[in-house]
Order: sequence, then C-alpha cells, then structure tokens
Amino acid sequence: QVQLVESGGGLVQAGGSLRLSCAAAGRTFSNYHLAWFRQAPGKEREFVAGIRRNGGSTYYADSVKGRFTISRDIAKNMLYLQMNSLKPEDTAVYYCAADYAFIGMALSTGVRQYDYWGQGTQVTVSS
Repeated sequence: QVQLVESGGGLVQAGGSLRLSCAAAGRTFSNYHLAWFRQAPGKEREFVAGIRRNGGSTYYADSVKGRFTISRDIAKNMLYLQMNSLKPEDTAVYYCAADYAFIGMALSTGVRQYDYWGQGTQVTVSS
C-alpha cells in the first residue's frame, strides 16, 4: 500500500507559477513510476507528466511541455510538479499517482495503469 498526499495548489493569475508537492508513505517509493494527472470540471482525467522509478526519464503532455517540470526526491519520498507560465486552461484538480514498475518497464500515461492516487489539490488560474 502507498499513501499519497498532494499539496501546493491554489489560485494564481495567468502567467504565474505554482509548485505542487506529493508526499508518499508506505512501500518502497523507488519501485514506482510516478505521475501527475489533472481533471477539469466535465472532463476526463488526463496525464500531465510522469517520471520513471529511477528518476532518469520524464514525460510530458504536449499541452504542458516547456512549462511544467516533474521531479522526485527518492530519499525524501517526494514528488514535485513545478508549473510556470500558467494558463486558465490549466485549471483543474491535480492528482499524483503511483504505478508499481519492474526494472525496464515503460511508463504509462493511462489512468487505469496507476494503482495508487492522492486526494487531489485544486489549481485555479485566473485570466
């Protein structure tokens, strides 16, 4: 079992920045691929960014590439999402998620692949 708790959401003006954090507790954190997803009202949950279990490779949705940066601190059991140049269309509830991964296993962008989820944190970007 892995428990995930997000923090850092809030209200920000367009063009501003926020840093989301996700604290993990439970099983060996380093055995999991980690990702951030988001869900806007009336829309399906979508992949935002992911990072492999060893922290060596990162992946981004086209909509956030160049603006968001995902990182992890394995020693502290923490996952982060630095969000810059925020746009109103980034408004959503943001979730961190963990997927148990064997060495060499590809990182998935699919919601159903992830076994553990946080409760979400609201990000609102005003125009």
